[in-house]
Amino acid sequence: MTAAVALLGGAVGCSGGGESGDDAAKAASVAPQKLCGGAVSTEAGKALEVITGSATFEESGKTSTVAYAADELRDGFASSATGDGDICRIYTPAGTTDDELRVTWELSGSSPTDDPASKFTVLNMGERALTATDGSFLRFACRGGKLTGTEPAHIDISVSRGGMPTEPEENPDALKDAYATVAHSFSLAMAKELGCENNAGLPATPDLTPK
Repeated sequence: MTAAVALLGGAVGCSGGGESGDDAAKAASVAPQKLCGGAVSTEAGKALEVITGSATFEESGKTSTVAYAADELRDGFASSATGDGDICRIYTPAGTTDDELRVTWELSGSSPTDDPASKFTVLNMGERALTATDGSFLRFACRGGKLTGTEPAHIDISVSRGGMPTEPEENPDALKDAYATVAHSFSLAMAKELGCENNAGLPATPDLTPK
């Protein structure tokens, strides 16, 4: 992202017929459905706009995909049934805002037993779905497919905002729903990529009804 900002600054400093800063940022941006190897659904694309205020984003890196993360997850499950890693980082276009969303996976090794923090709303998806105004978390159990062994893999998909986000003054429920929608999109994409039985029981569209 730093390189992109530096490049943009050079374009603004040049005289003549070069692109303006706004035009350069627009040219380098993509629609949300093109992010992270196609893991962002139409609903999640709209949710990203709610979260960031932007309808376009910086293009993802070649390894910032669910398919790449699924291979790492599978290797972790085969060796110890624990582990974690990045799936994708989502940025608004260079020269607009400094928003960053981080999408990660983790093998938890067991079903959830602890009580969630008070800031979270509990949703009825997977083994546990939690959402707040600064991120969301979805855990599901995956059997079969690309995973070896008789025990299911308990997989957490998290979406969190970088920096120090503040509590929104208006409509916090809309922001909670947006984060949960993005977490569902990546969870379903991961379940499909791993070949989990019955897509790990995840609904085709996010269930945003509080549990």
